[in-house]
Amino acid sequence: MFRSLRVHNYRLFAAGGVVSNVGTWMQRTAQDWLVLDLTHGSAAALGTTTALQFLPQLMFGLFGGVLADRYPKRPVLLVAQSLMATLALTMGVLTVTGSAQVWHVYTMAFLLGVISCVEVPTRQAFVVEMVGRDDLPNAIALNASIFNLARVVGPAVAGVLMYAIGTGPIFLLNALTFGGVISSLLLMRKAELNPAELVPRAKGQLREGLRYVVERSELLLPILVIAFMAMFTQSFSMSIALMARQVFGQGASSFGVASSAFAIGALGGALLAARRARPTRKLLIAGAIGFGLFQVVVGLAPFYPVYLLLLAPTGIALITVNTAANSLVQMSTSPDMRGRVMGIYVLVFTGGAPIGAPLIGWIADLGGPRVGVMIGGVLTLAGTGLAIMLTRAIGARRTRPALATA
Repeated sequence: MFRSLRVHNYRLFAAGGVVSNVGTWMQRTAQDWLVLDLTHGSAAALGTTTALQFLPQLMFGLFGGVLADRYPKRPVLLVAQSLMATLALTMGVLTVTGSAQVWHVYTMAFLLGVISCVEVPTRQAFVVEMVGRDDLPNAIALNASIFNLARVVGPAVAGVLMYAIGTGPIFLLNALTFGGVISSLLLMRKAELNPAELVPRAKGQLREGLRYVVERSELLLPILVIAFMAMFTQSFSMSIALMARQVFGQGASSFGVASSAFAIGALGGALLAARRARPTRKLLIAGAIGFGLFQVVVGLAPFYPVYLLLLAPTGIALITVNTAANSLVQMSTSPDMRGRVMGIYVLVFTGGAPIGAPLIGWIADLGGPRVGVMIGGVLTLAGTGLAIMLTRAIGARRTRPALATA
């Protein structure tokens, strides 16, 4: 389950990731609660914040993948992490001094999204340079475990701290936690990295990456499943806050517990994924269907304890899809295309939020959080079916000319 931790550089990276991800989830929880406080509980404002954080992926995400293939990944990550720490520090100062306004949160969310356009595909592609191809699926699953361990700890800690000292200091603490990743990158043994050959600047590299994905069903299916499902993944995280506050009448600390309950399931799913040698398409599709169904069931939860229990299997289903899709994509991609393919993957993984989050937020404002959650589940199921049909249709269209020529 933990074989990738034998690699010195990955151990450093994983340790730094634990610290930084806890801080990130603390900030994410504080950010959502701050928006609700500043707007007197507006679901639409919360959806707008989520959308702004992921909107840059729609605008610049594919170019970020090109840059990940073109430049050394470790220096790029050092710059990106430093910029993110600066944004957290700025927002913390504004909030602590009582100067924070909603447009400040919107601006920070958008700038974080811009940096992530380059940082996320670079970080995804950097994993194989640390551990090699054989341990890549395990490392991806362990990354998901780290992410979801932080998702358990971060919101719970943030809930307690928001009650005790308010939201502002949490942003400041997150700025400090970026030191974990920055330190791990600086302390790595360069000789033990296996960097991919850098792709020189040339015309048509973006089109080449898109064509590479479309021509391979082993890449196209997981990317399409993630594309449709991710529209409503971020809105579901947003809905945890709305359900806790508006349906069950809970405070900040209970909101943190609800986020942690969801993350406990995701952590369990990630650890199960780490035990598998390699995920399959069937697992990917089963996870997507399960996530859609559990969203509908969560929306029907009659009491808060039942709601918390249902969040755990929902988290398992979600992380099963995420780890399966990431592993299938990376294992099926050649090293010289990995940055661009991961740029496309990250684009669809995060770029759907500007569409799905405001839509579900608007529906929740009209019909209540329960309706928003259930509609998100129905749309997740519909999107999964559409992804399967599109992959088969594109594959059939490519096969027909080949048969005619033969």
